Amino acid sequence: MPTIAVISQKGGSGKTTIALHLAASATQAKQPACVIDTDPQATAAAWGDWRGDFYPLVVTSPPARLAKTIERAHKQDEVDVVVIDTPPHAESAMREAIKAADLVLIPSRPRAFDLHALEAVAEMIEFAGKPAYVVLNAVPAGATRQIEEAKETARKFGLKTCPVSFGERADFHRSSAKGEVAAEIDATGKAAAEAKKLWTWVRKQIS
Repeated sequence: MPTIAVISQKGGSGKTTIALHLAASATQAKQPACVIDTDPQATAAAWGDWRGDFYPLVVTSPPARLAKTIERAHKQDEVDVVVIDTPPHAESAMREAIKAADLVLIPSRPRAFDLHALEAVAEMIEFAGKPAYVVLNAVPAGATRQIEEAKETARKFGLKTCPVSFGERADFHRSSAKGEVAAEIDATGKAAAEAKKLWTWVRKQIS
């Protein structure tokens, strides 16, 4: 069963938004997903509570129990994909998530302070030898130069950049507050399209 870790040293990078939309897009594509929330703030778990008994499932786990939680998720007959949401500034949690993952996604806003935080993550990725990609998030409209500079910064740290990015979209914020995802409030919107494209790309990496 494919396991995707979403990690970042920087708070506010969009880890939970990307993890939930990725899991929901997998579920909508007939591959039901489980999100494992290892963040003590339990933002993904709160979203799951608001959502109710609908996929993707959201469960919580302390980092030390992550392997066992993934093992239990594997035993769920209907779960095809596991997505791990991690806290910022928590190297032990990130290391456990990287160790368990088949693919690592590193959300980052295309801003200097956010991109600087990639350096520490890059060192962990290099040590683990896992495939990993930076996912640019909250990208302003028309920020072509910013995107290229962000990609160059990632390259300097030895990281690849995912070809799919998330723009600064109101639908991402509006949907999260309702226990939904962007496609459920506007299936034809740009946010919904970006989430679907990200899952399509991820599926190719893990197939």
